[in-house]
Amino acid sequence: MTIQRVIKFAENGVNNEGLASMSEIPAAELVDGTPVQRGIEYFHDPKIGLTAGVWDCTAFTGKMSPYPVNEFMIVLEGAVTMVEANGRETTVSAGESFVIPKGLVCQWRQSGYIKKYYVIFDDASGADPAKGSAQQILKIDASLPRTKTDSPAANMLLSPSPEQSGRNWFEDGSRQWTMGVWDSTPYRRKAIPFPRHELMHLLEGSVTLSDPDGWQQTFRAGDTFFVPMGANVEWHSSEYVKKYYCIMIPRG
Repeated sequence: MTIQRVIKFAENGVNNEGLASMSEIPAAELVDGTPVQRGIEYFHDPKIGLTAGVWDCTAFTGKMSPYPVNEFMIVLEGAVTMVEANGRETTVSAGESFVIPKGLVCQWRQSGYIKKYYVIFDDASGADPAKGSAQQILKIDASLPRTKTDSPAANMLLSPSPEQSGRNWFEDGSRQWTMGVWDSTPYRRKAIPFPRHELMHLLEGSVTLSDPDGWQQTFRAGDTFFVPMGANVEWHSSEYVKKYYCIMIPRG
């Protein structure tokens, strides 16, 4: 049985080894540019169509076309302008994040170098992508109000019950993949097999994850990490935490 481990993302590889060269973007998909792209896949499960990692690329402009996957991105360096078929433009720069829904007709315009973390869900279920909760580029604003959510069950807690809130920004047409913003007061939860795949990017605070085998790691504001489904982890946050989340729960 494979032991699932939490994966901390690193911009240049876990050992600063640099990003690996990737295949060229086909000329038929380009309006201009000769882009050179590199990356590392930190998580990849082709059976469910989920991939997460880091990617960088030199300047290019893509053709206006339906986006082939659902993708959440955190821009680390540079900027990109997304142009939709109706003319709506959205520019996303370093430190910002956005979602592109599968099937959205849009164009990628990148005038310089860019680097990003990403989560891709390539849904093969046959679900109509137009049933996603949005059909436009979503630039995430973590300052917008959130709604109170249920706290963990009392029998799972090793601390007083926290106050938590969240805001779902996007749900795909198959209802397996969601992205949003969540926050919580301090709390500690018992180790459990994690019930979903989740990328987390901490916006505020810190959290220590650990497992019964003695592994432990603390993540702080600015860190990005991926918890695969089945990883047996305890959550311990001694201060307020706010995060982006991108969750995938396979439904058969």
